[in-house]
Amino acid sequence: MNSLKLPRLTADMPDIANAPHSRPQGTLDWVGMANVHQPFLIMEAGRSTPVHGTAQVYVDLADSHAKGIHMSRLYLLLQQFAADEHLSCAALERVLAELTASHADLSTKALLEIKFDHFLRRRALKSDNEGWNHYPVKLRAQQIDGEARVELGLGVTYSSTCPCSAALARQLIQEQFQRDFDAAGSVAAEDVLAWLGTEQGILATPHSQRSVAEVLVRLAPGSDELPITDLVDMVEGALKTPVQAAVKREDEQEFARLNGANLMFCEDAGRRIKAALNAEDRILDFWVRVNHYESLHGHDAVAIVTKGLREGYQPIP
Repeated sequence: MNSLKLPRLTADMPDIANAPHSRPQGTLDWVGMANVHQPFLIMEAGRSTPVHGTAQVYVDLADSHAKGIHMSRLYLLLQQFAADEHLSCAALERVLAELTASHADLSTKALLEIKFDHFLRRRALKSDNEGWNHYPVKLRAQQIDGEARVELGLGVTYSSTCPCSAALARQLIQEQFQRDFDAAGSVAAEDVLAWLGTEQGILATPHSQRSVAEVLVRLAPGSDELPITDLVDMVEGALKTPVQAAVKREDEQEFARLNGANLMFCEDAGRRIKAALNAEDRILDFWVRVNHYESLHGHDAVAIVTKGLREGYQPIP
């Protein structure tokens, strides 16, 4: 049987996308690909870790005569970058330059955004146990007018206990104590201790809720590592009540103590995070949104805070 002869792939193959328009058709802000599934490597504390992420990659179409960009160039550069580089400010700055150079005749800027879940092993509060917490991460790198800009975003989940609700609960406990012991005159310490251990003694509790801090920071250029874990630690250290992984009774009790010692409205949470980020030199600018998913209300309580730079992030919800 004679084998079928296929045409050779040559430079003579038609390339409709590369053919110019007969007249200008207008420019486009961004053209590229989204939802590209891709393994990446991150480097933290000298250790390389693979992560699975999704990416979107773009260049602009600045030539009004061109039909389109070279999609395959973007995809191949993304593949090469993911295989050869760890995610870092310096590496992202390099790939931005390569993306722009690959379309030097068509484009003037480039954008790469990568999303993945970052997993951290967290120790229990009291018991000798550990477990995994996960944090959604977004990296966004842009090169516009020759300037590279790298942003790191993440979400941190924590518990927030309402200060107003705590005060109202304390009042009810005081009133119940007065009703139960007012006639006795003086009260023995052991009787009070026993009363506090009953449901009647703690007849009201403040409401708390799972809450999420969305943090977006602009990083100082040139770093060879991304401060993902450091940023998580900054936010969790400021809030004091991050959600837990492994929990025994002693851990749950300590979590209750931490909530009682860190009562906070969304305004308090926003101020705490702002103070922590302002103290970090690696962060040039930041935008923070704290979301308290209320257990009292059917709506959420939200606070927005930025660094406040004149040309920086705007306080837009």
